[in-house]
Amino acid sequence: MKNFWRNGLLLSSAFMVLPVSHADEIGSVDTAFQWLGPNHKIVIEAFDDPKVDGVTCYISRSQKGGIKGGLGLAEDTSDASLACRQVGPIAIKEQFKEGEEVFTERRSLLFKKMRVVRFLDKARNTLVYLVYSDKLVDGSPKNALSTVAIMPWGTPSPQSTP
Repeated sequence: MKNFWRNGLLLSSAFMVLPVSHADEIGSVDTAFQWLGPNHKIVIEAFDDPKVDGVTCYISRSQKGGIKGGLGLAEDTSDASLACRQVGPIAIKEQFKEGEEVFTERRSLLFKKMRVVRFLDKARNTLVYLVYSDKLVDGSPKNALSTVAIMPWGTPSPQSTP
């Protein structure tokens, strides 16, 4: 019976599929060979902001391999990188709270999660996205930040004069 985490889902023949959040895997690279089970790797995933059209966030994160990693029992590190970009016209579909969770993914079987939260910097007309682990490491969670300026989409660029 094999259990493993993929795209935020616990998959197993003995358990129900438990959704955490949806992200599309873009790709991965192996970082360390493992004799038994899958290799350690860095995974790149993308998800669209559910309340803001035109914004996609990309996350890179480590994923442990080996026997424990293959069974979904390994605790992945808290390291993550985040890059959010405007990919179309930005439209805020519904109001949101500052610091509202946009994406969550389990990083261990029980207690650790990676979370992405969103803020709106009204003074600068910018969306701010923060990724962090909810497990404290050396007194504070590891984190990364990305911003998306709310700009018009598809307008012609200004012509320079010769």
